[in-house]
This record gives sequence, structure tokens and C-alpha cells, in this order.
Amino acid sequence: MTSASSSPLPPAATPPAPVRTVLIVDDSRVSRLVARQYILSFHADWRVEEAGTGEEALAKAPDLRPDLVLMDVNMPGMGGLACAEQLRRMLPHASISLLTANVQDATRARAQEIGVGFMEKPITPERIGRLVATVGA
Repeated sequence: MTSASSSPLPPAATPPAPVRTVLIVDDSRVSRLVARQYILSFHADWRVEEAGTGEEALAKAPDLRPDLVLMDVNMPGMGGLACAEQLRRMLPHASISLLTANVQDATRARAQEIGVGFMEKPITPERIGRLVATVGA
């Protein structure tokens, strides 16, 4: 008859980091592809989805529940500020950042009022790196 083993239990497995979801909203397909490439270069396991308009972003957001939204300001139809304002109410814990070449003080001030970030174009690895670092922080 054997007695209970005194060998230690195997170490508990570290739970995997949660897979984050990013929604890139830009009417430029090229801008979406570049942003996707940079995001995945930092976090290859993240889920990256795209929308070409503010309206499409609002339609996708309830099911996606993105952790991060990267939003162009100037788009046909609903602009990025109006969309970001609605997404802020819909996704209170998401990190939302406007991305634009339209660097106006009024746009920056409105972004701050509604609680979203602001990043200037062009999209660079360094800028995307700073942005993805805000997710879950």
C-alpha cells in the first residue's frame, strides 16, 4: 500500500492574456491596412476588425465590443467625432482615439470633452505602439 505522495503539485498554469479586439474606422482602405499591419506587429494574437464609415462602426461595435477603436475624423457620412461620441456612450471602457491629419484645436478640444484620445496622421509604428499600450492600462 502506498502512502499519499509528498511530491509538490505542478505549478498552476498562468492564464493566457485576454485576446483584445481592435476596430479600425477609416474610409481609406490603405490607412486601415497600414494600421492593421502595425497593430498586429505588436500583438499578433489580437483580433483586428475594420469599418469604412462611422455608420458601419456603430453597427459592428455592439457585437465586437472592441477594447480599442482607432477612428479617422474626416469620413463621408457620419464623421469621426460624432461616431466617437456615440461609441464612448456605447463602450465606456474602450480606449478610443481619433486619428487625423486635420489637426485643429477645436477638434482636439472636442475629443478631450468626450473622453477620447487624439493622434496625428501619418500612421507610424511608434504612434500605434503608444496607442496599443493604452489598452488594458
